[in-house]
Amino acid sequence: QVQLVESGGGLVQAGGSLRLSCVASGRTFSIYAMGWFRQAPGKEREFVAAISPSGSSTYYADSAKGRFTMSRDNAKNTVSLQMNSLKPEDTAIYYCAARLSIGVLSTTARAYTYWGQGTQVTVSS
Repeated sequence: QVQLVESGGGLVQAGGSLRLSCVASGRTFSIYAMGWFRQAPGKEREFVAAISPSGSSTYYADSAKGRFTMSRDNAKNTVSLQMNSLKPEDTAIYYCAARLSIGVLSTTARAYTYWGQGTQVTVSS
């Protein structure tokens, strides 16, 4: 069992930055691939970024490439999402998620087993 708690959301102007963090419980954090997803009002949950258990591989949605950076610190059971050059269309609830993975990073929400409660990101124009 893994429990995930996100933090770092807030209100920011377009062009600004935020850093989201997700802390995981448990002693086996390093065996889980992690993902960030987001869900805007009236829209389906969508993939943002994923990182391998070791942190050596990352994958980003086209909307995030060049602006967002995902990283992890296995010693601290933490995964982060640095978001720069934020746009109003980035407004959403952001969720971190975990899944056991031995291969390709997944962009599909149903592939992830554990989810945090989400943190709200609002970007004003």
